[in-house]
Amino acid sequence: MPTAYTLTASEPVNQQIYRLLRQDIVTCEIAPGTLLSEKEISIRFAVSRQPVREAFIKLAEAGLIQVLPQRGTFVRKISLRRVADGRFIREALETAVVRRAAVDATADYLTKLDHNIELQKLAAQNHNSQDFLQLDDEFHRLIALSIDCELAWNTVENIKAAMDRVRYLTLREVSPPDQLVAQHIGILNAIKSKDADVAEDAMRRHLREMIVSIAPIAQNNSDWFDDN
Repeated sequence: MPTAYTLTASEPVNQQIYRLLRQDIVTCEIAPGTLLSEKEISIRFAVSRQPVREAFIKLAEAGLIQVLPQRGTFVRKISLRRVADGRFIREALETAVVRRAAVDATADYLTKLDHNIELQKLAAQNHNSQDFLQLDDEFHRLIALSIDCELAWNTVENIKAAMDRVRYLTLREVSPPDQLVAQHIGILNAIKSKDADVAEDAMRRHLREMIVSIAPIAQNNSDWFDDN
């Protein structure tokens, strides 16, 4: 089990536990099939079992864990169906968002996106997969914020847990960060050029990267996937 974290008073305890456990599952610190104990996790976070139980409910809703009566709570294997469904929904939302960004994004947000790209390059050079994935998410979130539609990103965030697990594996095995940075630059350049068609196409091709990468990932990690 990963080392303990120090919780803060800045947000509800159950949300912090959910976020930290989600991160550990997505980054494969907690492997598919692992048995999760409310007692052990409450000790790890130095809290009562109630916020842990609430975090488990959210993790189950995200499709990351499964409660089996009389057996316990386990980290789910990765569902290819959930990955495909999540990618489809994400593409529909984010291509619409990026089209509007090509029209409405302000200079302030373009500067923020440029800065994010530079940080992505640094994370890629340092082979820091966890930082890179966080910056990748922030890049897409900033595009949604640039059109004053954070709800679009929040919706994506709520349905992409299965995708995130595959994304982390692809960084290690299939899709190098440098390639993803180049795709992000292409998206940003289209937004700067105010070309909605090119921006949409660049975003669509970027999000469809997973279609190409998931087959070798599933083959190389077959015991982590639960369907074909």
